Amino acid sequence: MDKTSLTRINKYLSEIGYCSRREADKLIDAGRILVNDKKAEMGVKVGPDDKISINGEMLNKPKNKNIYLAFNKPKGIVCTTDTRVEKDNIIDYINYPKRIFPIGRLDKPSEGLIFLTNDGDIVNKILRARNHHEKEYVVTVNKPITKDFIHKMSNGVSILDTVTKKCFVKQTHKNQFKIILTQGLNRQIRRMCEHLDYRVVALKRVRIMNIKLDLKVGKWRHFKPEELKTLNQLLGQSSKTVD
Repeated sequence: MDKTSLTRINKYLSEIGYCSRREADKLIDAGRILVNDKKAEMGVKVGPDDKISINGEMLNKPKNKNIYLAFNKPKGIVCTTDTRVEKDNIIDYINYPKRIFPIGRLDKPSEGLIFLTNDGDIVNKILRARNHHEKEYVVTVNKPITKDFIHKMSNGVSILDTVTKKCFVKQTHKNQFKIILTQGLNRQIRRMCEHLDYRVVALKRVRIMNIKLDLKVGKWRHFKPEELKTLNQLLGQSSKTVD
């Protein structure tokens, strides 16, 4: 076999739409992937002639048509592809007929826009914080917002052993503000508010890059052709994840 045609297994599973690279690495760690009847090791390379099984099932290798969904996630739904662990997981909730996975996360108490796809390449591009892809949120807190709060949220808050990047923040109501982030630290907005002695009461993501939330809670739709075209243009300057 021509070794130039071989691909790392996590990249391969991402490219055929089985799961993201990160999920593939977890499956390898758990010993749930076999290549030619042997447990796969991290970094192993595979080609079209290799037999790959996951959780005891032989992997089919169709050329999948790329699927891109926008979904208005309700509160209480968990952004995980592991349907064995979480009862209220996003995959069972949507019940799409083909394998898809979410791009990024919205924590369980949050709601709003999230993308789902079978295109591992676009996942890698969007998740890279240094590509400065905007995500816009509307946040309600437990007490009136002050100018000092807006100033500090805009200029950076100390959380998780770092200082958040400067960002756009604007008060929209007495207890509500809009914030546009280009990074995705764990529970970032909630932690920022907590650091300033505020508590988030409601958090909704209303935009990712060029795609705005236009769905009722719990509903999903396919990307519109013009949305996908613009999204790919915005991602055009993004480098792919290095092997």
